[in-house]
Parts: sequence; structure tokens; C-alpha cells
Amino acid sequence: MTSLTHSQMANFIWSVCNLLRGPYKRNEYRKVILPLTVLRRFDCILEPTKEKVLAEHAKIKDKSENIIYAKLKNITGVSFYNLSKLNFKKLLDDPNHIAQHLNSYINAFSPNVRQIFERFDFGVQINKMNEKNLLYQVIKKFASDEIDLSPAKIDNMQMGYVFEELIRIGAEQANEEAGEHFTPREVIKLMVNLLLSPEADLRKSHVVKTIYDPACGTGGMLSVSENYIRTLNAEAQPKLYGQDWNDDAYAVCRADMLIKGEEADNIKPECTFEHDGFPKDKFDYMLANPPFGVEWKQQQKTINDEHDKLGYDGRFGAGLPRINDGSLLFLQHMISKMRKPEDGGSRIGIVFNGSPLFTGDAGSGESNIRQWIIENDWLEAIVAMPDQLFYNTGISTYIWIITNRKEKKRKGKIQLIDAREFYVKMRKSLGNKRNQIGDGEDNRPDQIAEITKIYGNFIHDEKRQIEIDGVKKSVIVSKIFDNKAFGFNKITVERPLRLNFKADVERIARLDKIKAFQKIATSDKKNEKIRQQEIAEGVKRQQAIKNLLAQLAQKTSGQLFKHRDSFIKELKNLDQKLSVRLSAAELKAILEALSEKDETAEVCRDSKGNPEPDTDLRDTENVPLKENIDDYFRREVLPHVPDAWVDHSKTKVGYEIPLNRHFYRYEPPRPLEKIEADIKGLETEIVSLLAEVTGSNGEKHDQ
Repeated sequence: MTSLTHSQMANFIWSVCNLLRGPYKRNEYRKVILPLTVLRRFDCILEPTKEKVLAEHAKIKDKSENIIYAKLKNITGVSFYNLSKLNFKKLLDDPNHIAQHLNSYINAFSPNVRQIFERFDFGVQINKMNEKNLLYQVIKKFASDEIDLSPAKIDNMQMGYVFEELIRIGAEQANEEAGEHFTPREVIKLMVNLLLSPEADLRKSHVVKTIYDPACGTGGMLSVSENYIRTLNAEAQPKLYGQDWNDDAYAVCRADMLIKGEEADNIKPECTFEHDGFPKDKFDYMLANPPFGVEWKQQQKTINDEHDKLGYDGRFGAGLPRINDGSLLFLQHMISKMRKPEDGGSRIGIVFNGSPLFTGDAGSGESNIRQWIIENDWLEAIVAMPDQLFYNTGISTYIWIITNRKEKKRKGKIQLIDAREFYVKMRKSLGNKRNQIGDGEDNRPDQIAEITKIYGNFIHDEKRQIEIDGVKKSVIVSKIFDNKAFGFNKITVERPLRLNFKADVERIARLDKIKAFQKIATSDKKNEKIRQQEIAEGVKRQQAIKNLLAQLAQKTSGQLFKHRDSFIKELKNLDQKLSVRLSAAELKAILEALSEKDETAEVCRDSKGNPEPDTDLRDTENVPLKENIDDYFRREVLPHVPDAWVDHSKTKVGYEIPLNRHFYRYEPPRPLEKIEADIKGLETEIVSLLAEVTGSNGEKHDQ
């Protein structure tokens, strides 16, 4: 079967949707077409052995389920069976009871197939089609010889192509709704090329490779990876593993595996974070396109517990990102499943939005995760892709390549690739998808091969001729950096606290707004009598303090003190004389009320003579890891603020990857003459349009 025939068969199957119009919306067609395609394929596969299966089951029906499964599987030659006397054609013999018989037929499958249809929730669609008098016509169409999906006509690999084409059509018609579970095929092809192109051993005879996707959706990444390996080596044995918590996507993926004769039990349901389907497994290759910007509040307890209790022995030891984006949790999960380098190591490809590149300050969960990955020398490359590639979002996206077995030339290095201009415009938009990375098909340029070549060349400042806004330009598309280039020390720059002090009516009145002073006249006693007594004593104490300060104001005659110690000495002398006996908290409240910032005042110092920092003047600087902090401070800070110092106790290491900044291209503004000419042209056009409206032909008339 040729590639064109795959497409023709898929389009013919999809044409059944003509029967569904009205009761079903376009984005709902796949809920009927995909399950029935699976059912028709299984029906065709089992038809030659149906009588033998029924006869054998009659002999062993009292045996255990495991024995029944093993015996019948040997007869069918596949990993499933059906115990019903019905098939698609016989379902048509009783139109009035077709819904009942179809449900009975599905329930007669082996448990592994029944589970797929339970996840499809296909019973709902059977009832809906039956109520709308569509079911008989739809089953009749699928039972026709035109949709002959028997292995004699279409082998497993070819059927896989047909089913994947149906998945693609369904996702495109569903646009935003399905976009979460479907990654555009050209994006997957690029990921797979980047991940597998350096792998020399894929051509070895009967090589076995394991491929895993923790957010597998409908299984696109697994299928494209498998096809890539089998195209290189027909004798290779790729083993596919995946997990997805969306029932519909899980059912499609598991069905796809069964259709292609793969081990469908390697596709797991449930949430990857809460119920890891492969807790002890390690994999050769891993790919994922986790949902962008999706919060993980539902899984927070499980993830926090694992982080706190297991640390680096668990999956999330490096850190936890903010609750509204769990992308980096998926990456940590995948890294935990890398083989040790001595066991062959692993390679990971994952699609992110821009957030994991730079979100999170030094010391945050995101920064700590980036630090852990980069300092372990696992980050190999990041590719910036064009925007508007996905069905459900137009934002910019990036492919990260992670590995624990870098080539010698890549050790200690990270490659950034700017592929944002490598796209062709689509003739027709699909949701938010307006751009497509050329794959060499249908007269499109092979931009996937070009990006893969740039990755393989591994050349710093490599350039390409690219057309931007209709103009050919030579632009840099690849940069190579040392790992440390993305790290920085976030230093805290302090400046001294300088205050003046004065006891006068205005400043004394501020005391009433100071919380510590207000607290003096409060009580937390439950006994009302005692509480009122403590409040009264507090009010009396507040007045005593105010009287002290009033006498201080009179004694100092409103003098402005520019040295805190001098003011405190004056205050304490009077306090001792009047026996008010201020507490430390009361003294602190007085100093807060009676002080003001003053750049001309003396520096306030602690008991050890060290200058106290002014929190309002506190600032931070990001110092590249490759640079000495003291040298940077002397060069960049001290010339501007000579009294500043670095509080080294607050220094934190951070990592971020400002990819866009590294590929920034300065575009000089247009000459003023051209701008002026454009403005005059617009003015002329406006005058002409107004003339058409008023009928004045643009001529001025005297008032």
C-alpha cells in the first residue's frame, strides 16, 4: 500500500462523517470514527479464527481467565480475542436491536480491548447514534467491502499509517480541544531527528531500543520514533512505552499499539506524577510535549511528599516549580528514567514554551532545576522554533535535548539554535496553527533536515541566508556556550542607613501609628475584667512615654540630631531621670517614629560597629559565574555608590537561558525621509477618501 493509498483509505473512512452531520459537530466526529476503525480492524483480524475460538472456548470456559487468555491468544495469533458469534456484517441482520447487539459484541472482547472501549466511553456514542437513527447506516458503511481492513489487504504497519492519519484529521478538525493531546507531525519529526540522528548503533542488526513518552497523548511521538528507526533498519526492534491520564487519548494510543501489533500493555493510564506506570524502568530514548502552563495543584501533595521525603532519591529532588506550570516536573521525571552512562545512557527530547528558559529568580525551584541539569552537563541543545505551530496556542516553543552521554566535542557545552524563521505559511489555518516547518513533502523545503544539519555541524556563529519580511539576510542560527555562561551569582548590594532624629509634636504624634506602640494598650486575656484592666494600664503606659518625649522635645528645643547614638544618649539620660524605664521594644518604636531618612546624617551602626543596611536602598546585581564578584563590584557598583557593600550571606547562584537575547538582531530605524514620505502618502490617501465621501474632489472651498 502506497503513502497515497494510506491517505485515500483514511479519507474514505473519514467520509463516513457525512452521515453524522447535524447530530454531531465537526470536533466530535473523531469520537465515532476512531473507535469504529479500531473495532472494524479487530473484526477483520479475528474473522478467520472466529469459529476455532468459539469451539475452544466451549471446552475451557470453566478454566481461569489467564488460561483462557493464553489458549485463545494462541489461536488468534494476536493479543486479543472475541467470544461473540456476531461480526460487523451479522450486526446488520437485526436493525431494530443493533445498539444492543453492538454493545454485546464489544463486551465479548478480551479484557484488554474492552478497557479501550471503556476509556473511549463508546457506549455513549452508540446510544446517541441509535437515538438519532444513524447507527445502522454507520455500521453498514464500516461493514462494507470498501472498508476492508483485513491483514491480507493492509498489514500492521500500513494500518498504523492509516490510523495515525485519522488521528491527525480528527485533531485538526477539533483544533483547540485536541491540541493538548496532539503534536503537529513536523514538530515530532524534528524532535526525533535531533534525538536520533547522532545514534550510530541504530543500524546494528536486530538492535533493541526502548522509547518512552510520559505524556503520550495519542502516541504520535512514539509512532514517529518507531518509523524513524525502522526506516533506518528494518530489523531493529523499537519497544514503545507511554502514559497519559486523558481517557480518550489513552484509548487512541493503546488502540494504535494493538493495531500495529505492538505491546499495548506498555501504554498506561492515570497521572504520571501520582501513579508512575514504570517506577523501576529506564529507557534509551524519551520524548514528550507536556501541556504548557498547566498547574499541578491536584498532584501537589504527592509531589511535595516525594520531594521532601526522598529528595534526589526520588524524581523531584532538584526543586519544585511554581504551582501554575508543571513542565519542569515532567523533565525531572524523565531524567529519573535515564540509564546510567555505563549502561549506555539516554537521550531526551521535550517541547517547552518560553517559561522554563528563564522563569524563576536565583534560589527558586525553576532556577535550581536548571542549575542541576546544566551543572550535571545534561543539557545538550535548545532549538527555538517558529511561533504559531500548534493547534491550541500561537506562542513560541522550544525543543530541549537532554543527555547523559554527550559526544566529546559537546562536553561542557550547550548549543542554542535559532530556527524561528524556518517555516512556511499554511494555505489554511488550523486553529492557532498558521505556520509549518517544511518537511520536504508537497513541494515544501526540507527545513527539518536543515535544522538537523545545523545541530549536527555544532558550529558557533554559523549563518544562513534567510528571507525576513521579503528581504534576504545573513543571520546567525547557531551559538555554542560553556555551561557556566548561563549561571550567575545574584549578589545583594547594601547601602548604609542614615537617619536624623528630632523630638517635636509632629514626630511624637507618629507614635500612634506604630504597631509596637499600639500593642502596649491591648490584651489577649479571655477574662473581660482582667482584659480591661490590662488595656487601661497600657493606655497609662503610652501616656507616660508621650510625656517623656514631650519633656525631651522641651529640653532639646527641637534640635535635629544627625547621629543616632547622640539622640539615644539624650533620651536614655532623661528616661533614667524620670524613671520611665523604656523597654527595648518601646525604644525601637520611639526611634521609628522620631526618625527620618537623611543622606547627610551619620551612618547608623550596630553593637559591633558595622554599618546597618537601609532596606529601601537595597539592590541586587547578577554577576556572571565566570566573573569574580569583587572585581565586578569594584568596576560596576562602587564608582556610582562609594558607600555600598556586598552582603555575601545573601548571595545565591542562579541559572537562566536568555536565548532570544543571544540572537537579538539590531534593526536600525528607517531614514526620516522615508518615514516622512510615507506620512505624506497617507495624508494624500486620506484626503482622496474624504473627497469621495464629500464629493468635493479634494478641493478647498472658501467659507
